[in-house]
Amino acid sequence: MNKNSIIFSITITFAIALVLILISFIILYLASQNRENHFMHQINNDATREFFREYMHGGLTKELEKNLQALNFSIIRDKAKQNEILNDKNTKYKDIKHNEIKKYTKARRVVVNLELNGIYYIYIKTRRASYVLVNNNERKNHQTTIVFVFLSIFIVFTFLYITTLKKLKPLRTLKDKVQNFADEEFDISCASDKKDEISLLANEFDKSAKRLKKLQESRNMFIRNIMHELKTPITKGKFLIELPQNEENNIKMQKVFYRLESLINEFASIEELISIKKVLKTKEYFLADIVDNATDILMCDEENVIQNFENIRVNVDFKLFSIAIKNIIDNGVKYSLDNKVTIKTDGSKIIFENIGEKLLHPLQEYYEPFFTTSNVKSNQSFGLGLYIVFNILQAHNYTLIYENSNNTNRFILLPK
Repeated sequence: MNKNSIIFSITITFAIALVLILISFIILYLASQNRENHFMHQINNDATREFFREYMHGGLTKELEKNLQALNFSIIRDKAKQNEILNDKNTKYKDIKHNEIKKYTKARRVVVNLELNGIYYIYIKTRRASYVLVNNNERKNHQTTIVFVFLSIFIVFTFLYITTLKKLKPLRTLKDKVQNFADEEFDISCASDKKDEISLLANEFDKSAKRLKKLQESRNMFIRNIMHELKTPITKGKFLIELPQNEENNIKMQKVFYRLESLINEFASIEELISIKKVLKTKEYFLADIVDNATDILMCDEENVIQNFENIRVNVDFKLFSIAIKNIIDNGVKYSLDNKVTIKTDGSKIIFENIGEKLLHPLQEYYEPFFTTSNVKSNQSFGLGLYIVFNILQAHNYTLIYENSNNTNRFILLPK
């Protein structure tokens, strides 16, 4: 395990805490045991003094037994039972060693404190007879409580340690995944269903990795399509160069360069959209100014765009929104039966209408770059128009809605 890692530090911290707790409980356990032994020993001394005080005046009288009962002591007179207690191998002698009991029993007067199976006894030998006093006082067994508390704390600490390691597991996974990020290995998964900060960080990293992977796939697909789109006019241009120079071939060559220029302009629009997507410079503009700028960029005739709208204000990025309007107008003119597009407004809605066939596919499919259909006019399209429109509108929190009725197509720009 890495000594500089967080997991190592947490493990050491938990280990030290448990050792300190264990030492504390051992000290507490021994202190409690000593206090209990001292207490029981004190009671035995009181009973011993009471026994000899009364015994000296009249022997083992009923008054003595009554006084001992008041102290919760009883008397064993039977010799066999006394010997059974004295000679039991589990008997603990508090004042003398086990092998010295015979020597003490020969003396005229003997007082020995005993313990057997958790019960305290007092062995007393006088000139007249020998007795065993049984201490019937209930022991306050605090040691059991102390052990129970320690085990509970140990279990809680162990649970907290395991829980902490589980919470740190996404961090360890995250560290391993980050190391692969420099090599553009975005195919990772480190998501978690937990709600703590580390899990949330792992989830955000997982989302970022998936977004980067998608962006990488889109970029690779985009580059492949760019190469494909550029290859066709370049191949035609190289072929036309080999042909004799005449007016017909010159016109074809001009079309090749026009197509290349159109492709470059579309790619420039996409690059600008991607670069400005982070910071959108929005202000309030009149719709008429945006439409005029879009038609100027498109270089279409005024009769192709019928402006039948209220000059409302829109809070947009002027340059980008003009590109979106330009592409909608371009598609409307290109695919209409009369080469005209009508622009209307309905409140905050901006509506583009043209007379033409209904779209062959759902609108969402046209948002994919280089998506084209089998329509005859689509061979003049690169399939980037609605892809650019969708991304610009999305950046402005606008929704594009498509409707068709009575051979009339409507593209509606609706702010969210």
